[in-house]
Amino acid sequence: MGWHKKVLRVNLTTGSCTPEPLNMEWAAEYLGQRGLATKYLLEEIDPKVDPLSPDNKMIFATGPLTGTAASTSARYSVITKGALTNAIACSNSGGYFGAELKFAGWDMIIFEGKAASPVYLHISDDHAELLPADDLWGKSVWETDEILHQRHQDPRLRISAIGVSGEKGVLYACIVNDLHRAAGRSGVGTVMGSKNLKAIAVRGTQGVQVKDPVRFMQAVGEKKQVLADNAVTGQGLPTYGTQVLMNVINEVGALPTNNARDVQFEGASNISGEAMHEPRGSENKPNLVTNQACFGCTIACGRISRVDKEHYTVKNRPEYWNASGGLEYEAAWSLGADTGVDDLDALTFANFVCNEQGYDPITFGATIAAAMELYEMGLITDEETGGIPLKFGSAEALTKMAELVGKAEGFGKTLGMGSKRLCEKYGHPELSMSVKGQEFPAYDPRGIQGMGLTYATSNRGACHLRSYTVASEILGIPEKTDPLATEGKAGLVKAFQDATAAVDSTGLCLFTTFAWSLDDFQPQVDAACEGEWTLERLSELGERIWNMERQFNMAAGFTGKDDTLPKRLRKEAAKTGPAKGKVNGLKVMLPEYYQLRGWDEKGVPTAETLQRLGL
Repeated sequence: MGWHKKVLRVNLTTGSCTPEPLNMEWAAEYLGQRGLATKYLLEEIDPKVDPLSPDNKMIFATGPLTGTAASTSARYSVITKGALTNAIACSNSGGYFGAELKFAGWDMIIFEGKAASPVYLHISDDHAELLPADDLWGKSVWETDEILHQRHQDPRLRISAIGVSGEKGVLYACIVNDLHRAAGRSGVGTVMGSKNLKAIAVRGTQGVQVKDPVRFMQAVGEKKQVLADNAVTGQGLPTYGTQVLMNVINEVGALPTNNARDVQFEGASNISGEAMHEPRGSENKPNLVTNQACFGCTIACGRISRVDKEHYTVKNRPEYWNASGGLEYEAAWSLGADTGVDDLDALTFANFVCNEQGYDPITFGATIAAAMELYEMGLITDEETGGIPLKFGSAEALTKMAELVGKAEGFGKTLGMGSKRLCEKYGHPELSMSVKGQEFPAYDPRGIQGMGLTYATSNRGACHLRSYTVASEILGIPEKTDPLATEGKAGLVKAFQDATAAVDSTGLCLFTTFAWSLDDFQPQVDAACEGEWTLERLSELGERIWNMERQFNMAAGFTGKDDTLPKRLRKEAAKTGPAKGKVNGLKVMLPEYYQLRGWDEKGVPTAETLQRLGL
């Protein structure tokens, strides 16, 4: 129960769609979604494979609680070898697509091979077929969504698609579902495009069964009340979304600004969650129209925003006048503080472009910021950029480059490589604020020390969603720790990483962990899934997944030398704020982390650790 125990294997080369039983022995060890799909990937591909080769596989995976009555049961993940990073990629998304896939009776879809010409997958419960998508190739995510809804005459069809950026090889292309929810990082959309797969359209009517419905609903009801009573999940996130953090992180001196040369941004309040509520512009209306929830969510942190019709970005663009997915904190930071731009409408427009053409705003903003620094050094010229000065603080440069990247045209092709390759091209790799090829998000590790260790050791490259120590170091969840101290951070990071891996495998949203611990997930998983799921079993599950991902990366060629941070964060002290004079203390935290993990001094899991975890 919880699982349908069915996998759809789609061979794009032959055009076949074949059902097969889910490996329940693996499900007992890895649960679902992130863990289970990574196990499948590790067993089925060579980790050294070229991410854009037909030999790479791509898995759309749900968890056993996806589509159930549990709060936030919308989640699905895309697991593959990342085009941006060459590392394990697992990108998680909400919206409605994941639940619909589960309703259709499938726990996961495994895509292999490459179609000879563009195709899309249409699923209606047990029936699945590949259909021609030649007329969709070259269309944006939004256009593709509209065409497929019209073609199949079903308003409840749920669609996940790539935009032009994914077709043309922008290395950080997303897979976007429900118009503005995304499996966003590591270039999973680029892998999809390399397979000539444009979209998946799914409609399901089968529902999801659980092991003990009465006990499950009792646990679900209790845990929903915990979310409602919590200040973050019951008040802060519904009101301001993740943008509630903009002013907070700026005040503590951990907001990377101008390609992380500074840790505080003077214009932060202009692009904050509070600013999104303020009437403004020619229509005297706020940027925020409403909040929005994913399937089954009682938090509703999503944003729906508008751009002022008289703003230069949309003045003559009526297709952008209607409200759509709004800024979340990571996008507002990368498009704003990191590039020095405090024009809220320009940021919202650039974010719309990211959604419409399907690419990651975190990597895009960080890549623009690196390009701005290279431009300032005279290494990128106006001739290369098409006459657009790439100056910090230029909203025009940001928005014009957003459109060029979306279509992989002009200098957008160069920016589409990501900051690591961009900075290598211009002879200054140290200016890429990335780990394992992926740009770090909106928390400066000089002001929040635990996030430095988090970025350095993250299996998918720099990421806040693998160990959100911000919860403890800034918000005091589950207990307050000093953000400027390195002591105890190795244990904190390991605990967050293991718990997050388990949560990501359930089918529920990580944002619940502002209010829940694994103790709150355990009764829901145990009541839904066959077998006995104790707290100890869930904890070990998370540790097993983390070490398995480490094994994948090691087999792909990564070593302990890749567990590092950009030189800027280790050598250049913060200039302002509470962290003034501080660098990140990774060299102190990393050896302790390896020891706690049961890895040797080079970061390799010991035989004893692997045996204990059954790896």
